[in-house]
Amino acid sequence: MIISFVDLALLLFFSTASLFVLRKLAKHVGLVDKPDQRKHHAGAVPLVGGLAVCLSLVYFIVNNPDVIPHSSLYASCMLILVAIGVLDDKFDLDFKLRIGVQAALAIAMMVLGDIELSRLGNIFATGRVHLDTLGYGLTILAVIGAINAFNMVDGIDGLLGGLATVTFVSLGVLLYLNGHQSMAYLCLVITVIMAPYLLFNLGVLGRERKVFMGDAGSMLIGFTVIWFLLLASQHPTNAAIRPVTGLWLIALPLMDMTAIMFRRAKRGDSPFKPDREHLHHIFQRVGLSPRQTLAAICLLATSFAGIGIIGELLQVHESIMFASFLFCFALYCMMLRHIWRVTTFIRAKLGKNEFGEKVGEARN
Repeated sequence: MIISFVDLALLLFFSTASLFVLRKLAKHVGLVDKPDQRKHHAGAVPLVGGLAVCLSLVYFIVNNPDVIPHSSLYASCMLILVAIGVLDDKFDLDFKLRIGVQAALAIAMMVLGDIELSRLGNIFATGRVHLDTLGYGLTILAVIGAINAFNMVDGIDGLLGGLATVTFVSLGVLLYLNGHQSMAYLCLVITVIMAPYLLFNLGVLGRERKVFMGDAGSMLIGFTVIWFLLLASQHPTNAAIRPVTGLWLIALPLMDMTAIMFRRAKRGDSPFKPDREHLHHIFQRVGLSPRQTLAAICLLATSFAGIGIIGELLQVHESIMFASFLFCFALYCMMLRHIWRVTTFIRAKLGKNEFGEKVGEARN
């Protein structure tokens, strides 16, 4: 597919206009995020980023139905997921209902689209691993895991959009280099569609125009990521990437979610119970500002994705890539286990106190 800069400009305008319209509508219907003991933003912020991305993406897919296989199925699943997300943003639905819908969409993906996690590649250096019937269950877990990984990481301004951009750009590069131009173009389209949201979310266009993705947006992104990764890695004869490469492209959200859920379960809490132990909370306790935290995490995610891209292009053995991923994950878990010592040590080196201020400075 040839890149159409006119189409991209139109999508950019469509996405921006959608945000302007939807944010005003959201305030009338109460689809806003209000500050509480966990959320420290100022005022009620419209939760319409996901809606704007969804509408723009559906508009593009309706006009380009051949851009990916089963585009109508993908669009239908996306609309259902976003509708549930909007209801959750408005009424705070039970997490069991959300998980049930996500599992149902994973089943629809397998039954109607024949898209599933059926092969893992040679990650154990013992030959290619084919999952057979086990793949059905793992596909459901992969869909739920990806959706919630991006949902949980949405904790500071720009972070969800930034990490999603890293993933889609990285995947788009690999798809393009391996001859899958249509899917690569769709990755570019999604990145362009999300650009206005990032400007609104970061307050570049004015703090009074700030918007959040909401659960609708984070679930849409997570679902789209896993759909694309399965399409790119699971084709029996024409896969664009190896399965292990997909782990590196979403390494940071995946590691953060898995480690946090294990820690919650170990304490006897629900794995879905909110807390302040995510990576962005850790960086801020060290003393980084929200913008510095955003830059640091996106740089780390880009580094992980870069490892995946280089490993894919150089065809580094899958077992080495998988072992390296597990090693990085083990380091991440070890850091979380000793997080108070780590943050205290780093603050001391930076000369900052527990509030992130330079020692000797008075608090305002």
